[in-house]
Amino acid sequence: MGRIKSILVKRTSEKLMEQQEFSDKFEDNKKILGNTMPSKKVRNIMAGYLTRLVRIHNAKQKSLTPQNSAGF
Repeated sequence: MGRIKSILVKRTSEKLMEQQEFSDKFEDNKKILGNTMPSKKVRNIMAGYLTRLVRIHNAKQKSLTPQNSAGF
């Protein structure tokens, strides 16, 4: 079972996703956020949630693109 994220984390993450590009790796997102967050704990929560959002977004994009069939 996972932890439930607060509305503040979700809302802020969605706004940040609109403004800049994030990676599907936690460490990269943590570096992107840097010192802009009020605390290390909040930064890590945001980076983890952003990682999850990017992975979900990439999975949806992958499933929507038509796959080439082998001539069948």
